[in-house]
Amino acid sequence: MCGIAGFTKADDNWQKNIEAMNARMFHRGPDAGGFWKDDNGEVVLGHRRLSIIDLSENGKQPMLSHSGRFAIAYNGEVYNYKDLSEKLIKEGFVKYFRGTSDTEVLLESFEAYGIEDTLKYIKGMFAIALFDREKKTILLARDRVGEKPLYYGFLDGRFIFASEIGEISAYEGFKATLNTEILPTYFAHGYIPAPYTIYKEFNKLMPGTYLLYDCKSEKYETKAYWSMEEAAVKGQTNPFKGTEEEATDELERLLKDSIKGQMHADVPVGAFLSAGIDSSTVVSLMQEINPGKVKSFTIGMPVKEFNEAEVAKEIAAHLGTEHTELYITEDDAKQVIPKLGYMFGEPFADSSQIPTYLVSKMTREHVTVSLSGDGGDELFTGYNVYSNVSHIWNRAKKVPYIVRKPVSVLAYHNPIIRKQSLLVKANLLGSKDGLDLYDKATDHDELISDLCKHKGIYYHHGIPKELELNHRMMLEDMQMYHPDDILVKVDRCAMAVSLETRVPLLDRDVVEFAWTLPLEFKRKDGITKKVLRNILYRHVPKELMDRPKKGFSIPITKWLKESELRDWAEGLMDSSRIEKQGILNPAAIRRIWHDFIENDNWNPQIWYILMFQVWMNENQHLLKEA
Repeated sequence: MCGIAGFTKADDNWQKNIEAMNARMFHRGPDAGGFWKDDNGEVVLGHRRLSIIDLSENGKQPMLSHSGRFAIAYNGEVYNYKDLSEKLIKEGFVKYFRGTSDTEVLLESFEAYGIEDTLKYIKGMFAIALFDREKKTILLARDRVGEKPLYYGFLDGRFIFASEIGEISAYEGFKATLNTEILPTYFAHGYIPAPYTIYKEFNKLMPGTYLLYDCKSEKYETKAYWSMEEAAVKGQTNPFKGTEEEATDELERLLKDSIKGQMHADVPVGAFLSAGIDSSTVVSLMQEINPGKVKSFTIGMPVKEFNEAEVAKEIAAHLGTEHTELYITEDDAKQVIPKLGYMFGEPFADSSQIPTYLVSKMTREHVTVSLSGDGGDELFTGYNVYSNVSHIWNRAKKVPYIVRKPVSVLAYHNPIIRKQSLLVKANLLGSKDGLDLYDKATDHDELISDLCKHKGIYYHHGIPKELELNHRMMLEDMQMYHPDDILVKVDRCAMAVSLETRVPLLDRDVVEFAWTLPLEFKRKDGITKKVLRNILYRHVPKELMDRPKKGFSIPITKWLKESELRDWAEGLMDSSRIEKQGILNPAAIRRIWHDFIENDNWNPQIWYILMFQVWMNENQHLLKEA
């Protein structure tokens, strides 16, 4: 795991700037750092290294290919690189490799097989910057599901890119324009989805996509080499034909292959363990594969309704892992909050970012790599909202839209109906279809339009209508919520403490197989994640797992009301401060805060506002004047 950076048109300050960018991403790679400039100054590459495979100097980056034609700065892991290296040698493209790193194998594969064939072959998580010194082109590429981040754009006429937007802002003289158009989407969801960023001049590269920049024409084009949408449609068009037990067997085989590849490292490896199905399944299979004891890690809280550590400890004891747990206090969590603006680089407001950071920090004291169970909910219908929306839509669709829509508008604006739960139901009644109902359940259109002074967009991916409703909801989450919330949270929090995280459920073969499964193999009779549970119950007693899920969260609403965090929050939402910024509506903020304090009506937009204000405090000096 590493951090990468680079830019075109090196001037007299090129070294100062690449060193500043490298310094800004030190947390992503504390073991080593380096930079490289093309002889003509056309391209500069920077790299910070967290040494995982081939700890020697042979794994140092930026790295040149054997021929010297290609230069690479690369962040991530290619899990099938050994197969690729054998293929390169067998087919005569390479006589030998200088070291044992996947970086060197990648370089030679790009030279031997080209861009698309290489990207389609490799399995892993990655963000790649590759300069072709012969064609004068820069390739940027991102892994299929978006585990590793990659930002790009133009600054003072030069093309610039990096693992994090904060690295780009370290370039001398950085100034950018606040992207007010994407703020409604941010305040609807608490994150900014790709391809957008908080700055108008910069983008995130989409998952499963590569970008080719021509240094001569100074233009670029992007192209998808893999598509989550295509995988979903293909899978549901050509569904798995076997029984549920056969599907369970095949999924277990694929997961074991994935986990075996992801456990490979030249440094200590462990795993996050909650009381949930996903992480317990991953740890169970790790322990079966591993000849020794797997290192597992859990954090707990002295608040019963938020504490899963006790159950996780029982699971670990049953599996025989070397288990470490840490009980965090309210003060531990509060001390993380001032770090969040720097850690994420742009507004990000999933409050589970706090426990994610704390479990990562504790885990890093013992291992350098940790596997996680992320992805199970989105691939195997783990969220209750999927079944709830299906149930509501099956009832609502019986009434024609031409009738439902006006009734919805009247009910929503009825002054008598002010209870939040009734307002939500009134809004949902006006949905065009099931997916629109799902979107309305999270977008809070009326509230967002009150919050933001500037008009903007509510961004969603186009979802094929031929898919069944549950699979449409899962696909939307796998295209937006999962890469732009869950994976961002895990990457930034773990990398902030120099911990590499790997996600076996997001292996290409696992993802593509999951899309072939019929709904009844994923959810049946109110039981979610059926096939995953089937695997887990082969390793852990069913009664140990069938307990209410508490989630990986903190009592943020209690803290904001009853502790010194209330003063902190009210200071950030001070009306004069908000009015001076000219971005948000002070009256709307006062209204939802008052409703929370006086009527106990919590609205997630409160945390979204606070995290936006934290970001503004740290970065307002980087914004161009409107």
